[in-house]
Amino acid sequence: MNQNVVICRCQEITYGDVLNAIKDGALTVAGVKKRVGSGMGLCQGKYCEALVANIISEQTGIPLEEILPDTRRAPARPVDVTAFLED
Repeated sequence: MNQNVVICRCQEITYGDVLNAIKDGALTVAGVKKRVGSGMGLCQGKYCEALVANIISEQTGIPLEEILPDTRRAPARPVDVTAFLED
């Protein structure tokens, strides 16, 4: 695959970026995320997490079933303090 193919559209992370993260020691989706930022955009990994897992599997030989998904967190949004005040 071409090194310039975009894997994470939100953060514009390329296939080459993911490969470099794996060469740097990332063996999990979270490890790649920490090194290059994939999965940190608006979709929170909805589109790229499976691609990253597949790349890790093909590059390392680790079966896809053994590659853990990234942890999920509830989305956080700023809330105006007046939302907590009683009328």
